[in-house]
Amino acid sequence: MNNVLLALKDDFKLFLQALWEQLDLPSPTRAQYSIADYLQHGPKRLQIQAFRGVGKSWITGAFVLWTLFNDPERKIMIISASKERADNMSIFLQKLIIETPWLSHLQPKSDDSRWSRISFDVNCSPHQAPSVKSVGITGQLTGSRADLMILDDIEVPGNSMTELMREKLLQLCTEAESILTPKRDSRIMYLGTPQTTFTVYRKLAERSYRPFVWPSRYPRKDKLSQYEGLLAPQIQEDLEAGAEEWGVTDPDRFDNDDLLEREASMGRSNYMLQFQLDTSLSDAEKFPLKMADLVVTSVNPTTAPDSVIWCSDPSNVIKDLPTVGLPGDYFYSPMQLNGEWTEYTETICSVDPSGRGTDETAAAFISQKNGFLYLHEMRAYRDGYSDDTLLNILRGCRKYKVTKLVIETNFGDGIVCELFKKHLQQTGLAIDVEEVRANVRKEDRIIDSLEPILNQHRLVVDRQVIEWDYKSNKNEAPELRLLYMLFYQMSRMCREKGAVKHDDRLDCLAQGVKYYTDAMSINAHDTIKQRKREEWDSMLQDFLDRPHRSADHLVLGMNKEQRDKANGLDGDSPVPTWV
Repeated sequence: MNNVLLALKDDFKLFLQALWEQLDLPSPTRAQYSIADYLQHGPKRLQIQAFRGVGKSWITGAFVLWTLFNDPERKIMIISASKERADNMSIFLQKLIIETPWLSHLQPKSDDSRWSRISFDVNCSPHQAPSVKSVGITGQLTGSRADLMILDDIEVPGNSMTELMREKLLQLCTEAESILTPKRDSRIMYLGTPQTTFTVYRKLAERSYRPFVWPSRYPRKDKLSQYEGLLAPQIQEDLEAGAEEWGVTDPDRFDNDDLLEREASMGRSNYMLQFQLDTSLSDAEKFPLKMADLVVTSVNPTTAPDSVIWCSDPSNVIKDLPTVGLPGDYFYSPMQLNGEWTEYTETICSVDPSGRGTDETAAAFISQKNGFLYLHEMRAYRDGYSDDTLLNILRGCRKYKVTKLVIETNFGDGIVCELFKKHLQQTGLAIDVEEVRANVRKEDRIIDSLEPILNQHRLVVDRQVIEWDYKSNKNEAPELRLLYMLFYQMSRMCREKGAVKHDDRLDCLAQGVKYYTDAMSINAHDTIKQRKREEWDSMLQDFLDRPHRSADHLVLGMNKEQRDKANGLDGDSPVPTWV
């Protein structure tokens, strides 16, 4: 028996196998054995990235017990994304200590020993710090000390959704470093799966936390460079031995059919992140639609200035709005609003209908003036094209004085247009309906419509659109909420098929922008000069026809429209100057 115990102490893989048998689980898979080997023999600072569902947390728990099995005096801290998750790990370890015969000697002998889900002691010398302590990443970390720190799945959709969130998470990781005791054999480990293309795990790799990456499939040759030589040694050896590209790396865990189903249900981007650990989509050049190219300000519902001047000066960065775009991609306020405020040239409502289900029916209210587009509001509905939805869109049309409805007819073969026409007749709104039909691949159509406008900084977005977008679908899980957000869709859109799983809001906006494509050729500067020339000519004519009245108008600072009204040139009776 002693020889068996010595073997278990010497080899964590044997310990893991014995514990799995105790739990009546199948023998560890090839990937699990590989992770166990890296935990035992890896560097002082390491991170393990393995595909979702490989059992990283279970293996981590086993490693904690193995560490105490070898040295009960060790102090260990387990940090997870939430306190609840960390506590569950602590309870799991306590249960194993009690129910596993060859671990029962770890149970504390003293009644004064700690034994709770927050922290517990094993059979060791009295110490201020518990043997095992569990805490959430946002919990109280300062004041604690540990010889071994395990940060298990600290990155989840709920804390990595925005750039600000990721920066905060990275700062918390820095604080965790200060807890580690200054001993030769002290270690700190990160285990997890990337949740975003700009995962904090990439930043940790730059801080000497050497990753061990085990994807669910063998990478294709053209993708090998994306892993930067960090693939697990076993994966590297398999590839050198001629392993089939895109073949399954751990068939005992997930076979080919299972992975195909997961890819279909998750979408390509999420699958590449969570099962292939491929964060190469973080290459910003693949995503041409930048948040920084938008102009964000409060948009007037009826009037706009002659032109809007964009500037990327750091002082123009908007810090009080949530950003779900790429790292370093922020919203900017305008540097200047030039010229006179007058009514919009035209206002439309772009509608992208959908059936009931997970897709949304989206509506965007967009105005145009002097080649600048103004996004007033975005609305989204999950009940297809019900009467309530259509009437709500029409109420928005009345609010913004919409003159045209632009509706995609690919869905429903034009039935939505007919329903809108019926409601327009019933409500008495004088709005034209224009049908558009898409015959270009969606990704190309969206980028081709939006990229030129964004590059010219001619799309002005109301602040409230961003706030609404972030708060919408608040009942959904965080990872699903992101998929439905307009600005998440915009920042992740590329020309690869299926780049964005849900793109209803973005498609709706692109459709409205495309309608104004012809108007984009209007040069705002030339338009302003022409208007000023017309005003000057009108003023000179007034001085010739009505010199005294014109002098009064000039003193009062009246514009052309006001002068025409005062002179009765707009069809009404003349208005006395004093009025």
